Amino acid sequence: MAVSLNILIAALSLIAFSPLCLSSKAYGSGGYLFPQFYDHSCPKAQEIVQLIVAKAFAQDPRMPASLLRLHFHDCFVKGCDASILLDNSGSIISEKRSNPNRNSARGFEVIEEIKHALEQECPETVSCADILALAARDSTVITGGPSWEVPLGRRDARGASLSGSNNDIPAPNNTFQTILTKFKRQGLNLVDLVSLSGSHTIGNSRCTSFRQRLYNQSGNGKPDLTLNQYYASVLRKQCPRSGGDQNLFFLDLVTPFKFDNHYFKNLIMYKGLLSSDEVLFTKNRESKELVELYAENQEAFFEQFARSMVKMGNISPLTGARGEIRRICRRVNHAAY
Repeated sequence: MAVSLNILIAALSLIAFSPLCLSSKAYGSGGYLFPQFYDHSCPKAQEIVQLIVAKAFAQDPRMPASLLRLHFHDCFVKGCDASILLDNSGSIISEKRSNPNRNSARGFEVIEEIKHALEQECPETVSCADILALAARDSTVITGGPSWEVPLGRRDARGASLSGSNNDIPAPNNTFQTILTKFKRQGLNLVDLVSLSGSHTIGNSRCTSFRQRLYNQSGNGKPDLTLNQYYASVLRKQCPRSGGDQNLFFLDLVTPFKFDNHYFKNLIMYKGLLSSDEVLFTKNRESKELVELYAENQEAFFEQFARSMVKMGNISPLTGARGEIRRICRRVNHAAY
């Protein structure tokens, strides 16, 4: 599905003129990440990332959500170190094989295209982990969401963690408390949980990720009563009891390609697609109040989303002499040639 040249130009304009929400020069404890990290070593780095993300969006309007998700799934496993990008090789068992990633993680070819362009511009300088962070920001902006200055200076891991990917990434059928616990393990709080879940204002999910809500939510053969029953009847048409596992559904049925606050409005109407979405409104008073706030005030959501993305992007970064700058994102350097 192609997007017209006019839309591509408009998307680039969004990136160019969206306000920078955060401007501190250092974040976190000992991370030493700062937005100007490549100003001298690779001054065109951010421009290159923006252009390729825009091209990818023009070719596939689903891609921004996929790139945003890659950054999230990377940071929740071993920190923001691009471990999610590694293929199987030698002692490395790829995180791409994990349950959260196996059939749904995508956009790897876009990251590789960005990396190739950056290697042409400034060899062995910009990390794959920083590319993921920048692509996530640009994907948010290009779909109408907030911008922020991305702290940079991450380095890339030399290993991956399949078990971490299976255990640390929140699952669509996790309870509210389990999801919150997984966020807290990463140093993120309830406010971060609710605001970052708002990224589901764009993107898709597979039938297999929410089927239990339609037919057997609690193991009693009954549907999830916190799902609008008319909406559920519509979903059942393309998500049967068996088969159709890979059928795709919009996470936000109202504005599926626009980054806005309709995700939260949907939760209030009991039209959150995933159980992990709807529990933010039904299982905790504080999170319910935040859902109501963000549904009413998009600016408040955007501001907190930007803050929480910076916070998430600072989960256990490799800096200094730790890790490496991969020449090819899908494999470590000793196996690159």
